[in-house]
Amino acid sequence: MAGLPLRGGSGRVVRKRSPLLEVIACSADDAVAAAEGGADRIELISHYEVGGLTPPIELVRDVLAAISIPVRVMLRDRESFEVVDPDEITQLCRTAETLQSLAMTSPHLEGVVLGFLRSPGPVLDLPLLGRILAMAPRLRATLHRATEDLPDPGSAFAAVADLPQIDTFLTSGGPEPWLDKVDRLTEWQARAGERTILVGGGVDATAMAILSRSQPLRAFHVGVAARRGNRVDGPVLAPLVRTLADQLAALAS
Repeated sequence: MAGLPLRGGSGRVVRKRSPLLEVIACSADDAVAAAEGGADRIELISHYEVGGLTPPIELVRDVLAAISIPVRVMLRDRESFEVVDPDEITQLCRTAETLQSLAMTSPHLEGVVLGFLRSPGPVLDLPLLGRILAMAPRLRATLHRATEDLPDPGSAFAAVADLPQIDTFLTSGGPEPWLDKVDRLTEWQARAGERTILVGGGVDATAMAILSRSQPLRAFHVGVAARRGNRVDGPVLAPLVRTLADQLAALAS
């Protein structure tokens, strides 16, 4: 997400970033509706009701055949962010390797979404992150909201410095109202450098309007706001996505 550097009121240089609207998809129909509505990217998952798990590979293939916007695929086989079972680790690595192969013929398979913790702490499981990403070296990665379980979520930016595939941090910024989190998220974007803070966790039109007051915050991850009835089990609707996409473009102009 390149952009032009700007000079903030304090003299600090900030970067005006291009807007990005990422929409959660759980099916090929979701993905098509998101693309038709103007989404910039899809996060493809299964089991939205538990925060998103690895989708079936056949679903990944169906989505890649149906749309041409970038897709990032969740790598998370169960609810816990802590993975110690050798068989589960092997399966995650195999899935990453399969996605790498699919990306060779489907260049819009852009990356993966993942995040693993270990105890005590908890702390980021950097060895596991590195092992899985090594199976898909051509893919970019989003470090997801597992980081919000860390004692200091902002520590993740420096912790993954040696994992250059991770170019995005998905975070809500904490449990407070959006207005109370603008400064924190802006500071995190500064700490993240060229990597992108992707704001998620209940983002809707109101949240985008509040957060877009900060020039560096231009990437948003949308779930129920793009779905019928604002429900996890509702389908993605192209008109809802279009409304959000048009608003984001207006806010970022």
